[in-house]
Amino acid sequence: MMLQQTRVAAALPYYERFLARFPDVQTLAAASATEVLASWAGLGYYRRARQLQEAARRIVQAGDFPRDYAGWRALPGVGDYTAAAIASIALGEPRAVLDGNVLRVLSRLVAESGAIERSETRRRLAELAERLLDRREPGRFNQALMELGATVCLPKGPRCESCPVASWCAARRQGIHAELPRRVRRTERVTMHRTLLWAERRGRLLLCPCSGSRLDGFWELPEAQAIPAKYTGDLLVELRHAITRYDYRIRVVQARVDRTPPGCRWVRLNELQGLPLSTVTRKALAAIRGASAGTGSG
Repeated sequence: MMLQQTRVAAALPYYERFLARFPDVQTLAAASATEVLASWAGLGYYRRARQLQEAARRIVQAGDFPRDYAGWRALPGVGDYTAAAIASIALGEPRAVLDGNVLRVLSRLVAESGAIERSETRRRLAELAERLLDRREPGRFNQALMELGATVCLPKGPRCESCPVASWCAARRQGIHAELPRRVRRTERVTMHRTLLWAERRGRLLLCPCSGSRLDGFWELPEAQAIPAKYTGDLLVELRHAITRYDYRIRVVQARVDRTPPGCRWVRLNELQGLPLSTVTRKALAAIRGASAGTGSG
């Protein structure tokens, strides 16, 4: 579930820390939502953490892990790909997987002309994956196909000379393998500007709840326009942050806040690490601490 929307290299350190903190479904199911979100903080797409914990609770309630694709597919946060991967690799059930690497391999294999994001294109490739699946060893076949896309049939500079199925590849025969899979034209990126406040008093930092259901349960530095404050004018740090098609330019400025806004709280600086903080807030903390350390060493 961590690898949904996240690369292996980025997810691995989170996975190791998460597993050390929650070594089994019983521990995860019994933990508080705050603990789970704090351990997930920085990985993004936080709905996955909530769904993972809810899945753990259902597994504990059922007394065991699901025994087939349908059982896994019924759990929160488990889609077709995740259920098929678990069912084929762990249970030997003949289910074809369809992740980004597999889609790329298959689209080149048959020179698929449709955009990979379109449902009709994915349906055709899903049917192809089912036809090709080795039903005697579905887990090994799926892993081989995923690995082929990850190490040989690369997005840029595919290593066709090392590919075991190059002789069957229609895209290579047509000389269009580097152009596939085709994609819908990307929408233009939008630049957004935000000003966040660093309001500190008596060793405590002001934090406010994140807005929007996506970050429900998380805390962040307050937005300048959302609360009354007296600015000192000191710019502490400037950050960049990207989410989907939005590029954020963020300024963190020092400020004094006399009255605590509704829902916000003052948190000791040495307790921040245990809270689920937004990625932007974590970036700001790291940058400000790094700047302070640099100043001190100078």
